[in-house]
Amino acid sequence: MDVSSSVRRDAHGAVVTFNGVIRDHSEGKKVISMEYEAFREMAEKKLRELLEEIKARWGIEDVAIVHRVGKLEIGETAVVIAVAASHRKTAFEACQYAIDRLKQIVPIWKKEVFEGGESWV
Repeated sequence: MDVSSSVRRDAHGAVVTFNGVIRDHSEGKKVISMEYEAFREMAEKKLRELLEEIKARWGIEDVAIVHRVGKLEIGETAVVIAVAASHRKTAFEACQYAIDRLKQIVPIWKKEVFEGGESWV
């Protein structure tokens, strides 16, 4: 996913990206895969709201968020966030806020499939 190129402009001095990747462990368990589900209409609405909130709060225009759903294997990317701004501090702050806020308000759920079972997180 090349999300960063969608926000890059000549006026930007910084493009910060976050890639959330499926890791092979969680809370002492060996993870085999992850499954993400979403209430698609509500998730898309909340993502649009989040983008507008970030743009207004940091005075930037170029922000992109992509979150996958379905079964993902170890090493695959689940979420990508790209923020472009004139200065790095703004881009870093907005990017961190984006992932933290996404986890709070966007109705996307994940199920960890691990050796010996599975659980919704």
